[in-house]
Amino acid sequence: MRPLDGITVVTLEHAIAAPFCTRQLADLGARVIKIERPHTGDFARAYDERVRGLASHFVWTNRSKESLTLDVKHAEAEAILHKLLEQADVLVQNLAPGAAARLGLSYEALRERHPLLIVCDISGYGSDGPYRDKKAYDLLIQSESGFLSVTGLPDAPAKAGCSVADISAGMYAQSNILAALLQRGKSGRGCHIEVSMLESMVEWMSYPLYYAFDGAAPPPRAGAAHATIFPYGPFTAGDGKTVMLGLQNEREWQVFCAQVLESPELASDARFSSNSRRTQARDELRALIDEGFARLSSEQLIARLDAAQIANARMNDMHDVWEHPQLKARGRWTEVDTPSGPIPALLPPGQVDSFTPRMDAVPALGQHSDAILLELGWNEAAIERLRAVGAV
Repeated sequence: MRPLDGITVVTLEHAIAAPFCTRQLADLGARVIKIERPHTGDFARAYDERVRGLASHFVWTNRSKESLTLDVKHAEAEAILHKLLEQADVLVQNLAPGAAARLGLSYEALRERHPLLIVCDISGYGSDGPYRDKKAYDLLIQSESGFLSVTGLPDAPAKAGCSVADISAGMYAQSNILAALLQRGKSGRGCHIEVSMLESMVEWMSYPLYYAFDGAAPPPRAGAAHATIFPYGPFTAGDGKTVMLGLQNEREWQVFCAQVLESPELASDARFSSNSRRTQARDELRALIDEGFARLSSEQLIARLDAAQIANARMNDMHDVWEHPQLKARGRWTEVDTPSGPIPALLPPGQVDSFTPRMDAVPALGQHSDAILLELGWNEAAIERLRAVGAV
């Protein structure tokens, strides 16, 4: 038994935020029926061809789902949608602003006919306010939320290398849906959930917001270094390789000076006697650290940091992560099937001893259309007619 066995999710989704949400629900056992445009499908299918001809974003966020092709604007679509929703527990959508309401799929339009249904709308800015109708993509939300103002180099903002705004919205959508399912078990009623990408990212930005509280200067852009703690970030060893390290308190600073730099006198140097002073004098201190690290290879430096119990990390690239010894030792890799054959996949984070996450195939476009329609009551002749008129 998985936690969401018996739960059915119908989703009108594309790109990342909603697909990431529903994939996690599928991991937990939910049946996820993904509605896609006939012939083209979720446009994320065409982002690239890096995974044996399939798109990297798509294989990441769409395993363990059923694909039903349906032109939701077609006259035949309404009957199919309501048949689906009669057996569904959750409807998720991240269509363009206002599109779900125009299709009659708003919570207000559905609540009387489907009183147990949980409707989750994911959008860029929410259903009201002056930004309601603006389109929103991950980079744009990174910008609007202030993320770009604190990320990058002093003279060059930089976006995150993965879709953090989409991911944050998908995570909050998932957690809200899980809470709503629990609440429905108590109240016997469905509900409406609204998740905004902007609000999700601003929640993640709360430390910089509070740091800039009441008109104070915000954290500066500091590249891969920490804007307000030093030493914390990338340093170069004598062999030219980068090692990340981070100090959190004065005890670690003293150990770092004595055991890693082998310069215990630095610990009592007034210029560096607190984190605030080290941050203010970071250029001067970095020069001293670089001088000490130049005598060590990256492996020697990591060995010293480990011996001193100073937090550190290698700066891995994607190829290193595929081979990461910790992930291998913990058995975190499995395989999932795809239309192009099996591929490796990371097991969902979080090890639970009471169930095994679902790790089923990534669906081909429309792979489950006939089976779903037959289940809903359409016979083979009716399905062929729907296909002939372009409805599915």
